[in-house]
Amino acid sequence: MAGRTHRIQIDRSKPLRAEPQTGHNRWHPDIPPILRVDPGDGVELQTRDAFDGQLGPDSTAADVARGDLSVVHPPTGPVYVNGAEPGDLLEVQIGEITPEPFGYTVEVPGFGFLRDYFPEPFIVHWDIRDGSATSADLPGVRIPGAPFMGVIGLAPSAELLRETTAREAALLARGGVVLGPDAIGAVPSDEPIALTALRTIPPRETGGNLDIKQLAAGTTLLLPVFQEGALFSVGDAHFAQGDAEACGTAIEMSATFRGTFQLRKGAAARGNIRDVQFSREEYFVDPRYVAPRRFFATTGLSVSKEGVNESEDVTLAARNALLNMIDHLVAERGYSRQQAYALCSVAVDLKISEVVDVPNFVGSAVLPLDIFV
Repeated sequence: MAGRTHRIQIDRSKPLRAEPQTGHNRWHPDIPPILRVDPGDGVELQTRDAFDGQLGPDSTAADVARGDLSVVHPPTGPVYVNGAEPGDLLEVQIGEITPEPFGYTVEVPGFGFLRDYFPEPFIVHWDIRDGSATSADLPGVRIPGAPFMGVIGLAPSAELLRETTAREAALLARGGVVLGPDAIGAVPSDEPIALTALRTIPPRETGGNLDIKQLAAGTTLLLPVFQEGALFSVGDAHFAQGDAEACGTAIEMSATFRGTFQLRKGAAARGNIRDVQFSREEYFVDPRYVAPRRFFATTGLSVSKEGVNESEDVTLAARNALLNMIDHLVAERGYSRQQAYALCSVAVDLKISEVVDVPNFVGSAVLPLDIFV
C-alpha cells in the first residue's frame, strides 16, 4: 500500500535565510526537521540552486567573482523518517526531478579541479527546455538532460560530527584544503549549531555533496543512518554533468525532487556499511551518452608538465587528461580555454583507466561527439 506524499514549497525569489524554516546550509544533528514521514511515504521537495539565487540570466563574470560562497549549498530539509535508527540503511527511491528553465555553469576563482590554471571567473547561461540545454555562451552544443541532485544525504550523529571535525582539522594542519565550520552565512544561524556545523561542500559517509550523475530518476540510493530519524535533505540540482564535474559546477539549476523512503533495519550495521551505495535497472540517460557511439578521448599519465615522473599519482594523470582535452577543444573546436573547461565539466567523463602499471597510472577524458550540433 502506497504511503502519503508530503510537500514542501519554497519561494525561490528569496534566499534561504529569508525562509529558514524550509532548509539549511550546514550539516548538524540538532537542526530541527521540517517534515516527519513514515517508511513508504513520498516527498515532493522544491529546492534552490547551489548558489542560493545569487546568479540569474543577467549575471556576469563579475557577479561570479563577488559571489558569497558562505551560503553554498541550501538543501531543503531535514526530513525525519520515523523508525530510522543508527545502523539502518535509508533506501531512497529517486523519482522525478523537474528542472526550472534557467541553468548556469560557473568557474569560481580558487575552486575546481584546475583552479591553478583558471584563476578568472566565468559564467555560461543555459536555456533548459525539451530535455536539453543550450547556451549562446557555449555555441554549437546541445547537452542532453539527466537531472539529478548534487546534494543528497543525511545528518551526522553528534559522535560523527566530532570525528569529522577532528579529522578535517588534522588534514588542514597537514596542508590540505579544508573548509571548516564557519558561522558566517550559516542557516540556521543559532548557536552553537552555526559555529560547529559541517559545511556542505564535501561529501561524507552520510552522503551530501556527492555529485554522482547516475543518481537520476529511477536510481535507488542507500544511505547509512547515523542519527535517529535519519534527517534527510536534498538540493543543488544539476541538469547535466560530466563524470568529475571538473570546473566545480555542472549545469546548475533549481528543481523539484520527488522520492520515496524505505528502511532496511540494521542493514548498515550487519554489513559494516559506512558509505553510500546505489543501484538501478535501466540506463539513466540515453545510452549514446552513457557509452557514446562516437567520441574523442584524451589521456594523461603520472608525469607533470615539467617532466617530473610521480609514482602512482592518479590525480596527476586525471589532470593531464583533462588539460589535454581542453587543448583539443581549443585547437579543433575554436573554443576559448574557459569555454572548453566549462564544456568538460558538463559533458566530458573523466575516467580512471588503470591503476596497476607502476609508476604511471592512466586517466582518460571522454568527449561524446553527438553533443555537437
